[in-house]
Amino acid sequence: MVLVQFAFAGAGDRVEHQAVQERDEVPRPVGRVGNAGGDEVRQRAMPEGQAGIQDVDGRWLSRSDTAELERRHGQWAMLHRADLLDVLRSAVPEDALHAGIEVREVHTDGTVVHAGGVSSADLVVGADGIRSITRRTVFPHAPAPRYAGYRTWRMIAPPRQVRSVETWGKGDRFGYAPLPDGRVYCYAVVRGPEGASGDIHALRRRFADWHDPIPALLDSVADDVLLGHDSYELPDLPSFVSGRVALLGDAAHAMTPNLGQGGCQALEDAVVLGAAGDLGAYDRARRPRAQMIVRRSRRVGVVAHWTSPVAVAARNTAMRLAPGSALIRSMEPVLNWTP
Repeated sequence: MVLVQFAFAGAGDRVEHQAVQERDEVPRPVGRVGNAGGDEVRQRAMPEGQAGIQDVDGRWLSRSDTAELERRHGQWAMLHRADLLDVLRSAVPEDALHAGIEVREVHTDGTVVHAGGVSSADLVVGADGIRSITRRTVFPHAPAPRYAGYRTWRMIAPPRQVRSVETWGKGDRFGYAPLPDGRVYCYAVVRGPEGASGDIHALRRRFADWHDPIPALLDSVADDVLLGHDSYELPDLPSFVSGRVALLGDAAHAMTPNLGQGGCQALEDAVVLGAAGDLGAYDRARRPRAQMIVRRSRRVGVVAHWTSPVAVAARNTAMRLAPGSALIRSMEPVLNWTP
């Protein structure tokens, strides 16, 4: 039995090579995704790697050698998050999912207290997100998620011909990428206090002077399709496991979105957990790598959101002068993973 408190929503997901590969390797105990799941992801997705990073005037700061990245690590794919979730959900028997069951406590002996009563299991997987009830009850003294200093707004714009690009300014970023149906996944990352409000009109004003097609994309988006979330990361946990309980995904290692690795790392967790002989092996295999990527994502966010004109000018100059191979080398520890 799987107790699930979920809402299937979201915007775009870039699925990097190791995550597509994971869908081919998910063991039977984790799910029935297998090779068919990987094939279906490829069929629904658009093969799309990021073209590079630009400044607010549209000048290139760095260009991605997508051919070399693909040669080394395989093909990246872009698809709507709802499509990705549909592939994963379809691999699970319907009678195994119990939606809308609020989990209230999880104990290390495998006991789960929930809205429908009490259940027990040989293994409890806490994949319940950044505000994980599992983590809070199993590790009551663990530090709370830490606000990164910026809020991410996500939206889907009407069809338009674009390449996948991210733009860095002074304290803010904007990115966009094509979806398989022609629509455009967009995101704006803006500095501000935790819990700050906003709407599409504020974003249009904020990015009005940025290069095309950013203002046009924002003009085409309705306010009711805008999703805004503060960006957090989880300080390092001493373990991803306790007794019969294993933490997975954001519950274990929530990270900022700067490397696009949150969902990929959750899938890696699932693959390793399904193949591990015991929970200790899962923790030893996953915790160092996941926490390393949390740190890398944090560092990218710090540099990307500098506000000092002097620092931004120095950053932009350094990025323009860096050889294309530097970006590939910097991503090797993240992308160079196989099940």
